[in-house]
Amino acid sequence: MKHQFTSVIEKRGRWYVAYIEEIPGVNTQGRTLGEARRNLKEALTMVIEANRELAAKQRSEDALREPITVSI
Repeated sequence: MKHQFTSVIEKRGRWYVAYIEEIPGVNTQGRTLGEARRNLKEALTMVIEANRELAAKQRSEDALREPITVSI
């Protein structure tokens, strides 16, 4: 399943600093623009996977889990 997010990448000195606008905590850096983009994809994947694992541990067995779609 593909999702689209907004990445923000800024050059700060010799580094590129990057974050995902919609999800706090997804941020990284890279020496090149390409490295920053790759690192950001990896950081986003890791945060989403970690959030899913934490949610699975906390929810009750009878909790309803279903997809939700929004247009912004």
